[in-house]
Amino acid sequence: MSSILDLEIFVRTADSGSISAAARTLELTPAAASIALKRLETRLGIRLFARSTRSMRLTEEGRRYLESVRLALAALAEGEQALKQQTQGLSGILQLAAPSDFGRNVLLPWLDEFKHEHPHIQLQLLLSDRHADLFRETVDIALRFGVPTDSTLVALPILTEHQRVACASPQYLARRGTPRTPAELSEHSALLYLRNGRPYNSWRLSRGDEVQEVQVRGDYLSDDGEVARRWALSGHGIVYKAWLDVAADVRAGRLVTLLDDWQGESAPFYLLCPHRVQVSERVKVLQAFLQARCQSLSR
Repeated sequence: MSSILDLEIFVRTADSGSISAAARTLELTPAAASIALKRLETRLGIRLFARSTRSMRLTEEGRRYLESVRLALAALAEGEQALKQQTQGLSGILQLAAPSDFGRNVLLPWLDEFKHEHPHIQLQLLLSDRHADLFRETVDIALRFGVPTDSTLVALPILTEHQRVACASPQYLARRGTPRTPAELSEHSALLYLRNGRPYNSWRLSRGDEVQEVQVRGDYLSDDGEVARRWALSGHGIVYKAWLDVAADVRAGRLVTLLDDWQGESAPFYLLCPHRVQVSERVKVLQAFLQARCQSLSR
């Protein structure tokens, strides 16, 4: 069995491309780090690095082994963190990506509550309607609407029974009238936003076995879901949004839901992680916390 220090030296050397740099980060001498790498290679019976007088790079075997070592070290760190949390409470960094509208107007006050309950948690929040790459960016977990399409991600459910709704401000409806059928949506000003880089202008609604897909149009288009919601609040047209995004506005009377005998597209809400090993105790606690808050807003 390799020592944890040998594995740490291997990972640091792979990341920096230098034994000396890896040794400095671990407060070792370059000679000690070099001996540790040779010890590891001898035990495995393979070359982890291809070395020259000026550089070193991972071999193909080294690249494959590196991924396993990273996961193993992460699991050990998480185990140590779990032991500490039993006596100290939750701690550590939560790097979370979330949609812009939900993040700014719903999630932020909830995270204040979460931080108050768990003061040792460090929050790092990325708000964007662009899907963060959980394998390449400095984000551990992400909140997303819709059924996950990437089977390599771990999907933790937050709210599975959740739909989009069409809604508009009372001022807009007083001026333009209220649509009574899905087809009438095409006669109104739609507030559009980009979805995967394309205008989301095909709205689907269902009633029992009947499904209607309506092509809508409008003069307002944004790549930010919050902007579309603000346009709706300002009376510029009808928006088709996830219920969680507009629940507070509907309950306060700032927006009115339309076609309530029809059901909008399903938009289940998930917390996504790139690896099962990253489903830490703090992630599980955050999941339960968000499930309770979202359930309180469900229709």
